Amino acid sequence: MTYHIVLSALADPTRRSIFEQLRGGERAFADIAASQRVSKPAVSQHLKALREAGLVAVRYEGKRGFFRANPEGLNELRDYIDGFWTDVLDSFVDYTKQKGDRS
Repeated sequence: MTYHIVLSALADPTRRSIFEQLRGGERAFADIAASQRVSKPAVSQHLKALREAGLVAVRYEGKRGFFRANPEGLNELRDYIDGFWTDVLDSFVDYTKQKGDRS
């Protein structure tokens, strides 16, 4: 997955809410759906988008689906954001060196 797929998936408030709910551990579809302000088919579509982004995994017991967060799905996004910090810190180091040369 690329980071932009993860960003797109998490841009939706309902998907973010579902993903945050799964931080506490595995949840049954029925429990997830009951906690949302959208229809069950909409929750199903949101979970599908989160799965496709690699953010959520599912296991089945018969017809019941149990969903859990997949922290590895955030790795590329984390690397992308960390790259910004690296760039900022490198720029700061360059700036301080330039300031030191002027003194």
